Amino acid sequence: MTEARPASRLESSLVRLRRAEEVSAILPPLLVAAQRIAATVMQGVHGRRRTGPGETFWQFRHYQPGDPAHRIDWRQTAKSASVFVREHEWVAAQSVWLWCDDSPSMAYASHRRIVPKDERARLLCLALAVMLMRAGEHVALCGEGRAPAAGRAVLVRIAEALARAGTRESNVPPSEPLPRYAHIVLFSDFLGPMEEITTAVATYSARGVTGHLVQILDPAEETLPFAGRIRFEGMEAEGQTLINRTETVRGEYHDRLAARREALIALAHRHGWSFTLHHTDRPAQEALLSLYGAMAVQPARR
Repeated sequence: MTEARPASRLESSLVRLRRAEEVSAILPPLLVAAQRIAATVMQGVHGRRRTGPGETFWQFRHYQPGDPAHRIDWRQTAKSASVFVREHEWVAAQSVWLWCDDSPSMAYASHRRIVPKDERARLLCLALAVMLMRAGEHVALCGEGRAPAAGRAVLVRIAEALARAGTRESNVPPSEPLPRYAHIVLFSDFLGPMEEITTAVATYSARGVTGHLVQILDPAEETLPFAGRIRFEGMEAEGQTLINRTETVRGEYHDRLAARREALIALAHRHGWSFTLHHTDRPAQEALLSLYGAMAVQPARR
């Protein structure tokens, strides 16, 4: 076998470099930002340890009626007047599916200095994937048709999928036969038809899936700060509405938005899910910390 000539090796290197530059033109902004946010949040949390039949010792706790006798730690018990049992960390990786709403309404931003809702959703989605994989979990995107997995290659694939995501008509995730005890995290403004949202959550819950709703809103959608004669145009073919004095409908608008949020919270609680609200003018770390904390204390239903 003849040795490759220097020119050939140089050409191959240039080809690889050009391909890497093409990929990096899309991936790094989202992936790097997600990793930075994940690293910041993970400094303030203690991981997603859960009690279970693993082999790694986690902590002692007081004996409770019904605890098996073989779990009593007699050495620790002998040191005090109380009876202690040993808890071990659950060692099986949890499967987590992530979904970002990319319907037209998610492209809204009320100011050029505020990121659109879909951009924030993708950032939170990828940052959560980074944190989950660092905690030993397996992750997948809804609708991709791939089994949950972990590793750098999986993160890159998820980043690619999120970067090329377009706009869809559906405001809810696709119905997929997720396994029992899996987790699903939905990032959306949840301003679409409540009946569709309710059906999607109920369908997954009936399969034994534990879920988390992350509502992402622009601050203007929360406060309706406009005044005077304003023409509002729906982003999902709802048509146009002309309001002569916008300030006169602000109270009714706030009531309707509050009713929607209360319905979402009630829906989540009814199925044992969690709910997190995030505004796009707030740091992404806030939502990620709240969501990660909710997932850490919310075990999969048995």
